This record gives sequence, structure tokens and C-alpha cells, in this order.
Amino acid sequence: MHEHAVEFEDLPFPFAPNLSESEIRETAYEMLVGACRSSGPKPLTFFSHSEQSNRGGQRIPSPSLYRSLTVTASSKVKKKLGLRLRTTSSSSGNRRAATTGELMRVQMKVSELTDTRVRRALLRVAAGQLGRRIESMVLPLELIQQLKCSDFPSEQEYEAWLRRNLKVLEAGLLLHPRLPLDKADTSALRLQQIIHEGLEKPMDIGKDSESMLALRSVVMSLAWRSFDGSVPDTCHWADGFPLNLRIYQTLLEACFDNHDETCVIQEVDEVLELIKTTWAMLGVNEMLHDVCFSWVLFQRYVANGQVDNDLLFASSNLLAEVEKDAKAMKDPFYAKSLSYALNLMLSWAEERLLAYHDTFHNGNIESMQSVVSLAVSSAKILAGDISLECNKEADVSCTKVENYITSSLHAVFQKLEKLDPRNSKHVPRQQDKVFPTLSVLARDISELAFNEKATFSPILKRWHPLAAGVAVATLHVCYGHEVKQYVKSVTELTPDAVEMLMAADKLEKDLVQIAVEDSVDSEDGGKSVIREMYPYEAEALIINLVKSWIKTRVEGLEECVDRNLQEEVWNPRANKECFAPSALEILGIIEDSLEAFFLLPIPMHAALLPELMSALDKSLQQYLLKAKSGCGNRNTFIPIMPALTRCSARSKFHDVFRKKEKSQATDQRRIFHHGTTNVDSSFGLPQFCVRINTMQRIGMGLKVLEKRTVARLGNSKSTKEDGIEKGLKFKLSKAASVEGIRQLSEAMAYKVIFQDLRYVLWDGLYVGEVSSTRIEPFLEELNQCLKIILSTVHDRVLTHVITEVMKASFDGFLLVLLAGGPARAFSLEDHVIIEEDFKLLTDLFWSNGEGLPADLIEKHCTTVKEVLPLFRMDTEDLTELFSELILGMYGSSAKFHLPLPTTSGHWSPREPNTLLRILCHRSDDAAAKFLKKNYNLPKKSNR
Repeated sequence: MHEHAVEFEDLPFPFAPNLSESEIRETAYEMLVGACRSSGPKPLTFFSHSEQSNRGGQRIPSPSLYRSLTVTASSKVKKKLGLRLRTTSSSSGNRRAATTGELMRVQMKVSELTDTRVRRALLRVAAGQLGRRIESMVLPLELIQQLKCSDFPSEQEYEAWLRRNLKVLEAGLLLHPRLPLDKADTSALRLQQIIHEGLEKPMDIGKDSESMLALRSVVMSLAWRSFDGSVPDTCHWADGFPLNLRIYQTLLEACFDNHDETCVIQEVDEVLELIKTTWAMLGVNEMLHDVCFSWVLFQRYVANGQVDNDLLFASSNLLAEVEKDAKAMKDPFYAKSLSYALNLMLSWAEERLLAYHDTFHNGNIESMQSVVSLAVSSAKILAGDISLECNKEADVSCTKVENYITSSLHAVFQKLEKLDPRNSKHVPRQQDKVFPTLSVLARDISELAFNEKATFSPILKRWHPLAAGVAVATLHVCYGHEVKQYVKSVTELTPDAVEMLMAADKLEKDLVQIAVEDSVDSEDGGKSVIREMYPYEAEALIINLVKSWIKTRVEGLEECVDRNLQEEVWNPRANKECFAPSALEILGIIEDSLEAFFLLPIPMHAALLPELMSALDKSLQQYLLKAKSGCGNRNTFIPIMPALTRCSARSKFHDVFRKKEKSQATDQRRIFHHGTTNVDSSFGLPQFCVRINTMQRIGMGLKVLEKRTVARLGNSKSTKEDGIEKGLKFKLSKAASVEGIRQLSEAMAYKVIFQDLRYVLWDGLYVGEVSSTRIEPFLEELNQCLKIILSTVHDRVLTHVITEVMKASFDGFLLVLLAGGPARAFSLEDHVIIEEDFKLLTDLFWSNGEGLPADLIEKHCTTVKEVLPLFRMDTEDLTELFSELILGMYGSSAKFHLPLPTTSGHWSPREPNTLLRILCHRSDDAAAKFLKKNYNLPKKSNR
């Protein structure tokens, strides 16, 4: 056992003002005598020794210095604190004191001469200030004025006494005041000056002397201050921290026998009754009394070799009483007063409890309960808004005790490790040497756990309902850490490895059993503790080996994916089905991995199969994502819409328009290229088709693999959970293939329409004369593209791909009509041509019933069919409808000026921007004037 031999000096005083021990003791005695003479129901009076004898036994109000001492069979205070009764009294070996006053004088080591002088001074005070209570006076000030040099044996003793009282005034009013000093208050500076002069040279203390009057003036000014400016009931000169508690501590030390420092005197009840009369002067309450008394008891225990457990027990009992009312204490003064002492006690206790296996044994185990109680009570008081100023709802006692358990057991485990042969420099650390020693360590830990349960857990359970559970959980983690260090290096299951795993399994069962038995009465039956005990059963090693095998397989698949993607050219002639050969190779690797997995001699195929499939799924997903990477999307290929312009009637500007057609068409190409993003050159139309087919082929292959995997699992001997088949899916890859087909189809369609066929659509359709630039060239080129698609794309996705091309062509047709720019202008009569051309476009995809279904075509051409009737509306009707829609959109603010509607990109006959664009392309004066008047749009011929 490690002995904690802490001497008295090792524990600093928690309450240490600038006064020596003897000065504090003399001051405390003067205050005690003064308080006792003023504690009755009557004002301050004085009873001398002769008066006491002349009163013929008349009872003086309690408590009194003159009450006769009687030895009782038991002490209420000792009984409350749990102190054993002793026959030794304070006066053992000497004449027994007759009164409590005489007892206090002896206990505080005050001479009879000093006692007589104090009483004489108080008699003079009483004679001069009849009717005043002691707490309404500044006692050192009154004593200074009443006692002269002639009252002392020598001038030197008088001057020392005077200096001591000046230092008390300095401590109580300047250094440690109850109320903070106001920097603007000159009284403090004046008092400091007077005290400084008085300490240098004895001051004149005559009743009417100038120096005495000045001293009284500044002292009373400082002592009668209050927080709110009102007149207080008591003056404040000795109730500031830490002066008040240091004085009170000195008084409490009188409770101990002068000849036996560990023994509380038999008359402790009467002594404490006297001491409590000083509460008003010192600003002490029940809580401060309990903490101070607890500290004194604790200090005596530590200073005398920590052998008298009664003192420690009594100290912890007092703190437990304080704990009950601690949360009600909000005064920051008391918080400051208590926290330092409590922190010292807590630190001392925790030094022992954080390694309690070294501190306590069968010979002193009974003291452990008191040490834990001391620590927990201190911590709970400190956490209850007293010093930390926080509102903790957590159970402090459980948290603290849990910390002690885990810390101490960690220390014990480290010692066991040092005894482990594995840690010897002369023992090689090969696996065949490590595993047997791990087996021995497991048995040692099991023995430690049962000892913990029998010896320490019953004590700690008072503060933590799952003390044994926390202990075994800690040991479980410690051993698990050791096991994991070596499991990582295992490559096969050897006999030694199996023995170690069996020993670990036996230890785990013992620890779990202790935890379960310890938590029978808990709310959750110990589940919270057991959840923290992550298992390290025999299967763990096998699982690690299998996971390593899975990792190797998946890394091989990932390398194959990267290599194939770099070499793949997406050639439609690579095979009859027009998909990438790399897809077939990758599916083959996945098939081989699943087959090899079920050949492994393990009993947990079902448990590890989802992990294998998930890893393979992620690798295949990366192949699919990279296969479509760089293909672009719809917005990649749609050109930026040119600025809005207006045009004049064709009869007036026909020739000008014809001359500029070529330059305007060139402008159109520039605009188109500005709206197009560069796309990977490997994304030609054939390559797009191969990529789409590859996505489709992988999706079909995954369904086949899923069915085979479920069948293999059914044939295996491993334990299977109900419904596990639902989790055996390549979810990520299947979703990626579906999304890939969608994105590739869309990108391919818009690339064909807006990039590959731009010269016949965007740069050619309706540029110049509408009748001579109709849709036939575009349809011829589009038909060739459709033939390539029909001959390449897999039947299962062909309809989807053709539909995307149709949607893109419809969008292109509308974009030419509504955002074709200054190279295009339409008259009212042109609507016939436009409608005929759109009919030709839809017929291309219908192909006399051999193409797309009529209802599918109808569904996707709805927007075009809704917009085309606008081209046959009169300009006046168009402007009227446009104005009506603008007013409906912007309200009355649009009556005087029509706002320019924003471009939404969603064409509709009820969408103002759609109508505005038709007006911009309407070749007549009415449209031009309307646009000039309302928006001042430039003419097309001005470009």
C-alpha cells in the first residue's frame, strides 16, 4: 500500500489574513468574551467574578461564560457527528474548569491576567455605552480607547497589543472588508495613514485626543457602510472573508483537547454554544459554521497521521449536511468563503480515490466511505451554484465515483501489464509468445474483477448504483485494448491464438455476469453498462481476416475500373450488343469475388456478405459515374438567347433584310458558340449510344448477380437472419445506371439538336425568307441521326432515348421561333408554314405508327401546340393580350408604363415574355411601333 503521509503544513490554511496565529487567537478570545456578555435578551452588561458570587446562584441568560460545567453521559454534537465517546476531558491532568468561560480560556491558551484585562475593558465599555449590543460596536476601537499602558505589565506589551488591534482594524476594514471599498471614499486612505503612523510610533489614545477622534471617525465611517446605503443593524469590521473564517476557525479549535489533538472534548456542546454567539460579529451562518467545523476536523485528521477515522467520519457528515442546503445559497460572499476550503478537501480526497486500490486495504477499508463522502459532498456543493456558477442537472456523485473507479482500475491494470512477460526485454514478441501471456492476463483480470465486486463496490454503490458494472466495463476496455494490438497482426488462426480468444471470451462472460448481477435493481437492467462493453469474442479475429480478404478483392476491382476507363474507347463495333467490353470484365470480377467468398471456411457468411456487396457496389458505382462524367446536360448545349429587337414591315425593308441575311446568320453562329460549353471529344453520337448500352447491360447483369447471391446464401451453413435477402442489393450501382441512362440520353439529345445539327436548325431554319428556309433540311439530318440511334441503342432503352431526342427537337423548334434573334422575322401569313413544319417534325417521330406512340408524342408537344396559335393572331390582339397579362402580373403600376417581363424559359400563351418575343419577331408596323413606344427596342436592321 502507498502511504499518504501528509503533515499539517502540507495543507495550506484556506482562511489566511495578514495576522499571526497568536494575534488571531487573542482577537478571537476578545470577541468571544464580548459576544457572550452581550448574547442575552438584555443589552450589553458586565458581570465580574465578584458579581457572580454575590448573585447567590442566580441563573444568567444562556449562553454564558459563567455557566457551570456538568459532565453528561453523552454529547449531542458528538452523536450527531458520529464521534465515539471518550472519558478524556479537556482538563485531564489539570484542575477541572468550573465554568464554560474558564474552559474556553484554558482551551484558547489565554492567561488569567489577559482574561482579567479583557473583562476590565469590557466593563468600562459597558459602563460608557449602556444599552448597546456588541455587534453595534467596533470592538478593537473600543478596547483601544478603554485600555491604557498602565493596564499592562510593561510598555512593550501594551504597544504590541495596540499594534495588534490596529492590524485587526486594517484587516477587517481595509484588506478584507465585507463590502468592497469605494475608490472615491477618502476614509479608507485616511485610516491606512493613521494605522501606518500608529504602527511606526505609539499613538495618543486619550479619549478626546485628536488622533483618537480621527481614528474613531474613519473607523465608524467604514464599519457602518451597507450595500444599499441604508443604516445597517450591525457594523461590519470582522465579517469579511477570509478574516472572519480564520477567527472562527481558531474558536473552533478550542473544541479539541490540548493534550490530545485528535480528541474532541467532552464539553463540546457547551463550547460550541458559546462560539455561536460570535456569529453576528463574524457574519457566520449555519452553513459556514458546518464547513469551517468540517475543515477543522479534517485538518486535525490529516495533521495527526490520518489514523483517527472518527475525525474524518465527522468531517464528511458535516459536509453532507451542508450539501442539503447548498443549492439554496446564492450569496457570492458565501461562495467565495466556502469554495477554497472545499477545493482543498476535494483535492486531498481525490488524490487517494483516483488510486484507491493503492490507498485502501483490509486494514483501513472502513475509512474509504468517509473519504468518498468527503469528496462527493465537496464536489456537489461546488457544483451547486456556489463557486462554479453553473446549473448542473447531472448527478455529480455518479460522475465523480465513476471517475475514481476508472482511474484506479487503469492504474492497477498498468501494474499487471508490467508483470506481463510480454514486456520483458528478453522475451521476443512473436505471436506464439504473446498469445499465451494474453491468456494469463485475462485470468488475472477476472480475479481482480471479483475482488473489486467483493471489497470496493459495496462501498461505492452508495453513490453509484452501478459501481461494479462501471468497474468491469473499465477492465473490459483495458483488456480489449491489449487484444486488439495483436489481432491486427494475425494472418491465420493458430492454436495459441484460439486459446487466447477462448480466455478472452471467458473473461468477457465473467465481466458481463458481474455487470448483470450488479444492475438487477437498476432501471435498465444494466443495459447502459453492457452497451459500453464492446465484445472481443472469438469471431472478431475471423471477421478481421475476412474483412482483409474483402479489402484485397475490392482493391483489385478498383484497379480494374481505373485501368478500363483509361483504355475504353466506347466503340460500337466492339461487340454485337454495342456495349463496352470493360463492363463485361468488371461484372466478371464481381461474380468471381462472390463465388470465392462463399468458399471461405467461415461460419458467418450472412453477417459479412452485406459488407462485401456494399464494397463491390461502391466500386462499380464509381465506374458508372466516371463513364458518364463529362457528357454535359441540357443546359450545356442550349444557346444563350440573343437580345430582344423589333422589325419593320417586310414591304419596306425587304431589300435591306436580304442584303444582311448572311451577316446576321454569322451573328447567330457567334451567339450559339457563346452559349455552348466544350464537351469531351469522346462523346460523339456513337459513343453516347455505347455508354447508354453499357449502363443498361450493367443494370441487367446486377439483377442476375443478386439472384445468384441469394441462392448461394441459401445453400451455405452460416446462420441467417430473417429478411436478409432484402439487403443483398447493388443499390448504388443500380441507381447510378438508371441515372446514367437518363443523363446520357438527355445530353446526347440536346447535343445532336443544338450542336451536331446547328447548321440546319439554329443557323438555317427560317433565317431570311420563311418559305425558302423551311424544316426539310433539318429533318433529313435528324433522320440520319435517328438511324444511328436505332441501329445502336439497346431495345430496352430505345424508346427513352428517342423520346429525349424528340423533346430536344421540340425545344429547338420553339427556341428558333421565340428566340431566333434578328435574323428571323415572321408575318401573320407565315403561321401556315410553321404549323406545317411542326406537323412534319412530329410525323418523323411517329413514322406512320412504327416510331414513338402517338400519345407519347402528344404529351411532349403540348407546349408547342399551345404556343403556335399565337402566330396566327393579329398584332392588335397580341398587344392587347400582352398588356392584359402585364397588368395582371404587375398591377396598377403598369398602367402608365409596361414593365419588361423577365425571361422564364417556360413558354406559354399566358406567359408575357412568350408574347413579347412573338411581337419582336412579328414583321409589321403595329408590332414595331408597340415595341418602340413601350420598350424602345432597337430595329433588327440596325444590327
